Amino acid sequence: YHPDKQSADVSAGEVEERVQRFIEIDQAWKILGNEETKKEYDLQQREDNLTKEWPLHAQIYLEDMSWDEGEQCYTLSCRCGGNYIVSKTETKEVALVCCDTCSLVIEILQ
Repeated sequence: YHPDKQSADVSAGEVEERVQRFIEIDQAWKILGNEETKKEYDLQQREDNLTKEWPLHAQIYLEDMSWDEGEQCYTLSCRCGGNYIVSKTETKEVALVCCDTCSLVIEILQ
């Protein structure tokens, strides 16, 4: 798809499509090639996938969850008997949390 590698016998429309594809690949590389932007992208993708595939059980404020000093995480019991767990390092980054035993998800409100 690189513009410098186009052969002369390609139609103008196809060249435009290939240039557009090259731009998309370049933008993806800029996001995924940087550790900080990749982390943001991965979190957004995870959140998008969860909301599409898993049912939202509740919206909860972090302070409504129980703090576990030993594990350094917040927990909330799920109706199935499992737990929603958010580690201290994830509190600013995570918006959706999966139950550790069922398919329910909670949204963490800021």
